Amino acid sequence: LLKIDASEELPVVKIGNPKDLKPGEWVAAIGAPFGFDNSVTSGIVSAKGRSLPNESYTPFIQTDVAINPGNSGGPLFNLKGQVVGINSQIYSRSGGFMGISFAIPIDVAMNVAEQLKTSGKVQRGQLG
Repeated sequence: LLKIDASEELPVVKIGNPKDLKPGEWVAAIGAPFGFDNSVTSGIVSAKGRSLPNESYTPFIQTDVAINPGNSGGPLFNLKGQVVGINSQIYSRSGGFMGISFAIPIDVAMNVAEQLKTSGKVQRGQLG
């Protein structure tokens, strides 16, 4: 979390609802892959609710958006210009992008941020 004291109002992005995303829908990522600032890549939503090994808490959005070092932590936008996810990681056997990337749904990220603001920690439950 960051707190910024600004002398004027800063522009903000609109937050979308990742639950409204559908497989096949176009999305775009903005980042700085390999230091190339303000780069935009696009692709489609491949699936929703993906779980990854060692990451059972997050229902990832799977896309084919090219994500490289410098994109992680950047926004994933829907075609309405709303942030629907935070680009997180890729699946790769070579270490490079192979067409499978994952984003944390923005509602999950916002929930984590709220928990950190109010209690300083994230509480997660799991049965079984």
